[in-house]
Amino acid sequence: MPATATKTADKQKLIEIALKMAAARGWDQLSLRDLAQEAQIDLAQLHDYFEDKSDILTALGRRIDRQVLENIGEPDFEMNARDRLFDVMMERFDILNEYREGLVAILGSFKLDPKQAVISMPHLCRSMTWMLEAAGVETTGLRGALKVTGLTGVYLNVLRTWQKDDTPDMGKTMAALDKDLSRAEQLVNMFGL
Repeated sequence: MPATATKTADKQKLIEIALKMAAARGWDQLSLRDLAQEAQIDLAQLHDYFEDKSDILTALGRRIDRQVLENIGEPDFEMNARDRLFDVMMERFDILNEYREGLVAILGSFKLDPKQAVISMPHLCRSMTWMLEAAGVETTGLRGALKVTGLTGVYLNVLRTWQKDDTPDMGKTMAALDKDLSRAEQLVNMFGL
């Protein structure tokens, strides 16, 4: 296996360990030293992969983005943009379910450390840009920036529902997403975006 592939696999393994540890003890209680010890590497090696804990979250976000993009494929332009976006975002929530316990712990820690939530916003907006692109929705210019901002708001609102949604089919999450996308679509139409 080439060195780059090995490093990528090792980085993914470290993300998995961090998520398991976050689920067990809380993200706010997880130190980089703890992660290095659990992964049986030293801090210098961990630093080769991540600059800080927020870098772990960025890497996780990129991983989720990539999984969505791989799974969703090319947009079906016979569907309207709202339905395409619904499918993309539900794919994202399906993938989030794979990491549910760790993610819920991480999201809960943001209440105690709002700085972490603020630091994550640019990365979240980039993720939402990719989700719009995956749905075949234009993201360039002022209109695109407004769409990215709008989808980020929708996502954050639906994420609160997802955290509490214990239905096997994510029915509550789907309903919240459908409702919020409908509102967003009305605003897009009202303002000619």
